[in-house]
Amino acid sequence: CCGDQTVMGRIAGLASGLDTGKTPIAKEIHHFIHLITGVAVFLGVTFFIIAFILGYHWLDAVIFLIGIIVANVPEGLLATVTVCLTLTAKRMASKNCLVKNLEAVETLGSTSTICSDKTGTLTQNRMTVAHMWFDNQIIEADTTEDQSGLQYDRTSPGFKALAKIATLCNRAEFKPGQEDKPILKRQVNGDASEAALFKCMELALGDVMGIRKRNKKVCEVPFNSTNKYQVSIHESDNPDDPRHLLVMKGAPERILDRCSTIFIGGKEKVLDEEMKEAFNNAYLELGGLGERVLGFCDYTLPSDKFPIGFKFNSDDPNFPCEGLRFVGLMSMIDPP
Repeated sequence: CCGDQTVMGRIAGLASGLDTGKTPIAKEIHHFIHLITGVAVFLGVTFFIIAFILGYHWLDAVIFLIGIIVANVPEGLLATVTVCLTLTAKRMASKNCLVKNLEAVETLGSTSTICSDKTGTLTQNRMTVAHMWFDNQIIEADTTEDQSGLQYDRTSPGFKALAKIATLCNRAEFKPGQEDKPILKRQVNGDASEAALFKCMELALGDVMGIRKRNKKVCEVPFNSTNKYQVSIHESDNPDDPRHLLVMKGAPERILDRCSTIFIGGKEKVLDEEMKEAFNNAYLELGGLGERVLGFCDYTLPSDKFPIGFKFNSDDPNFPCEGLRFVGLMSMIDPP
């Protein structure tokens, strides 16, 4: 087989076309027309035979036949159905619901569940960072339109550590030629969540791309639905501490499970039950606001085991992914 006859060709053909079935109202009208046609033909033929038997001229009998069939045609059906559907569609349009196909109006009347894509359909597809949790406190970010104007200390060790992870463990970047636009209005190449983190860090730190260049990425394990985390390893831009830095972000519960310590108030503490309870409370509060929450952690790799020039393997990780340091949470919202 070749071309469209191959497996890939058949898949492409199925993906390029959509075989839509008839709507319920179309099926009902089709059935009704068949029924009326049968009744009309039966009555017409019956009266034609009766007229012929009673001695009417054959031409008069044919006229009876045609007249009865035509009389049974529901001429007003099309206009009535169209007007009813149009009026219903107009009422729905007043509720900001655009009906592209009039036949779909009747189907909506018997619909109990609607499956819809959320991002960009029910929301604006403008993911922005709304809150951050570090140093055991929830902080409002300043990248959302409805933020209250609360300021946070961008010089605190907790924020610096969180910001560094969000900056380095991120693939998003601005599309070229947008230097004259505000940061929040620029288009970004990358995932919506990473774009939100990228813009937030650009506002908070500035020159995110410069920070990435100074902390060269030497290894990366991309996000996947199985692991539910993304991890990357970077060379340090600190001349006093040239050790590699491992940064990770992903589903908060998965990130927490890989951590043994937590960074609070500039100090690294054991991740005990009390801190896990604080994490759960923050996670539930941010999730209860309808926000997408990501967890962040890092780990400074020991130089004796991972010296400069060490060959990291992303396919079969030869670096630790357990016993990391939990830093904080960041939550994003996509306005409706």
